[in-house]
Amino acid sequence: MNPSHRPAASHSDPVTGQALREQYESGATVDQLVASSGLSYGTVLNRLHKAGTEMRTSWQTRRLRDGQARRNLAARLRRLYEQQGATLTELAAAGSVTRRVARRLLIEAGGTPRTTQQTLRIRSAATTARRIKLAESLRARYEAGATVPDLAAECSYSIGTVYRLLHQAGTRMRPKHNHGPARTPRKRS
Repeated sequence: MNPSHRPAASHSDPVTGQALREQYESGATVDQLVASSGLSYGTVLNRLHKAGTEMRTSWQTRRLRDGQARRNLAARLRRLYEQQGATLTELAAAGSVTRRVARRLLIEAGGTPRTTQQTLRIRSAATTARRIKLAESLRARYEAGATVPDLAAECSYSIGTVYRLLHQAGTRMRPKHNHGPARTPRKRS
């Protein structure tokens, strides 16, 4: 094998050494890069070295995290919490910290922790909005001539759910058709 020949970068591999370097230099640890990229620890280290990253000692990382990187993380967690309705557990996973630290960072960034009921209301409103949008989309396709079974198959919903969504959207339903053979009337005795 020719040592100067490098394999071409795969288009399906978006995690470049430069991207890892930028994240590392903004305060991320190697463990966090491994978790966010899905790469192995050794691969992350190799890509960081190839990108010319100057590696920190553990005490340098702690000191950095106490400064600007900590403020950046706190601001990012607050955005997730307030704009997307994330829970503290989800914030902890996103920041690679514990729930307690995530809560502390949220408060440091000026956020106010919600009650469980407030979080449920936010999520319910988002779910309702998505469901209304889906119902209106189904209505438009139904009124354009699609059948309920076709819509159910396309959306991977049951026929009953599609009917329910169409009714919620105020759809005027077409009359039912009798597609079977003509029936002869029964004689009454």
